[in-house]
Amino acid sequence: MGIFENPGGEQNRRGLRTGFDAAAEDYQRTRPVCPKVLVDDLIDLAGLKAGDHVIEVGCGTGQATVPLAERGLAVTAVELGAELATVARRRLARFRAAEVVTSAFEDWQPEGLQPDAVVAFNSLHWIDPELRYAKPHQLLRPGGAMAVAGCMWARPADAEPFWTDVQEDYRAAGIEGDPPPPPELIGLRHFPSEAEGLFAEVASRRYPFQLRYSGADYLANLATQSGPATQGPARHAELLRRVRHRLESLGWPELTANFVGYLVVGRRT
Repeated sequence: MGIFENPGGEQNRRGLRTGFDAAAEDYQRTRPVCPKVLVDDLIDLAGLKAGDHVIEVGCGTGQATVPLAERGLAVTAVELGAELATVARRRLARFRAAEVVTSAFEDWQPEGLQPDAVVAFNSLHWIDPELRYAKPHQLLRPGGAMAVAGCMWARPADAEPFWTDVQEDYRAAGIEGDPPPPPELIGLRHFPSEAEGLFAEVASRRYPFQLRYSGADYLANLATQSGPATQGPARHAELLRRVRHRLESLGWPELTANFVGYLVVGRRT
């Protein structure tokens, strides 16, 4: 299995990747953030040290950019969404060696930079397939590293009843699909065939973790998810209406959400 998710075809990829910008603050507040140990492992496995230069693909609101900058890396973060980039700049204002560029990664061209690493957190699947690995390979210095990381939803056997019952809302809204698998069935991720000859995989890790959501924050998170959005505005709105009603009927409970973080690191060949 490759390390990026399929957003539903080329047309959906181009249309949906700009959708996060409309809810930048909700995105910042409710999106799952990779565990700190993942960032530490990334730096170690990529052979990075304070002062090294990193390009981040699709930084969103800077949820991974801030931990990278906190560890002394110089980060150039490239973000397509203007509102997301604004939030990221605000959060990174205290780091003199971090900058956010508002641009599609495919269009962005560095000025003489040859970074030590290119990293992508929950973003690589939005990039043009022909450039996902080819452009990082072109940008990196010889021997530089590419790291791909992200979070996948999981549903353990002992999950709260809500996570089983909410599947009724998906079906009622006309949204087909399987619920997330249990954490133990989410294995390691790997570079796909299109990265062959460009990057030699050096490590793959996984990181099960949990987050607590208020009912309202989970609903806000659901509104930012691209999966339901692929079904069109009407079905998306119907799903949100039904889940809101379910949460209201339960008194807006706190929910335990389960994830598996993943990290794959390769060396430029």
